[in-house]
Amino acid sequence: MKRLLLVALLLLPGAARGHEIGTTQVRLAMQRDGTWSALITTGPQALANKLEVKTRQPRSSDLDAAALRARLEQLIDPLAEEIDVRFDGAASPARAAIDTLELPPDITLPSFVVLRATGAIPPQAHTVTWRYRLAYATYSLTFTASDQGSPLTLWLEGDAATEPLSVAVSATPPTRLEIVWQYLQLGFLHIIPEGLDHILFVLGIFLLTTKLRPILIQVTAFTVAHSITLGLTMYGIVSLSPRIVEPMISLSIVYVAVENIVTATLTPWRPALVFAFGLLHGMGFADVLRELGLPRNEFIPALVSFNVGIELAQLTVIAAAYLSVAMWWRDKPWYRARIVIPGSALIAAIGLLWTVQRIAGF
Repeated sequence: MKRLLLVALLLLPGAARGHEIGTTQVRLAMQRDGTWSALITTGPQALANKLEVKTRQPRSSDLDAAALRARLEQLIDPLAEEIDVRFDGAASPARAAIDTLELPPDITLPSFVVLRATGAIPPQAHTVTWRYRLAYATYSLTFTASDQGSPLTLWLEGDAATEPLSVAVSATPPTRLEIVWQYLQLGFLHIIPEGLDHILFVLGIFLLTTKLRPILIQVTAFTVAHSITLGLTMYGIVSLSPRIVEPMISLSIVYVAVENIVTATLTPWRPALVFAFGLLHGMGFADVLRELGLPRNEFIPALVSFNVGIELAQLTVIAAAYLSVAMWWRDKPWYRARIVIPGSALIAAIGLLWTVQRIAGF
């Protein structure tokens, strides 16, 4: 039980914020006048906290728009140090200049901030690399070269640097196979390791029964459901505010976990409920895809491969749980008392806390 509590403490700080993938976006452009510019969209409170930790200052919280702007303006210098733009592999002699700081007006807690960083392109430079050290999860980078060719969208993992990109000529657009592989990885990463709420939901499904067939039936129902709403939401046919979707996703985790505690058998309506909850989770996946963006000319392959990546990650969670727990102890008389009930209680408690935090955060 102590180990379970330790896991809970590790999970709580980040997952209440919802999905990490896509919360930062960058648009990097090489200008004809010999300068470069980067528009960085990210969460202002999280950004302030990262910079406060870097500069060993107390972490702020619950700041309104005006206070956040003032706080971020105080942290402009350390922020500029975390933007690393290199030409032909050489570090720039001057730091990036942060000359624009935009927050959405007239709201108490802004959900994003837009930063504009600029700098000079050295004469005769051929390639550029980008690195943003304050990104802790996968984010999209849209790159435009100075010839104003077609923008290129890349996905970077955390503070990783890009491959060298041509300054004067737009890079070759990715092939369909490359797009499929990119979105397959993004779908997988959205669950493992960054989709802690979805991992707990799948573990809640797993805990009620040790038989693989009922587990796979529920996971299949969940997959079919989130595939439907993911597609419908991305096509604009259905829409529901994240203010509703995110807390309801947390509540779905609570429900599944509580049902594991109050009943020892799989009820006939459980797959139907999992299907209904899958509809909600699909809308959460769609929010991530909106933030990442889908290539217009390869919309369907990207959408399908993202969904396949999610399914592979879910099956990985089930396989890991089965091989590490159920395969060894499922026939023990104490399995339900020592594994199912404590594990479900912990999942329910985390889900309930996330629900409260998500409601308060919107």
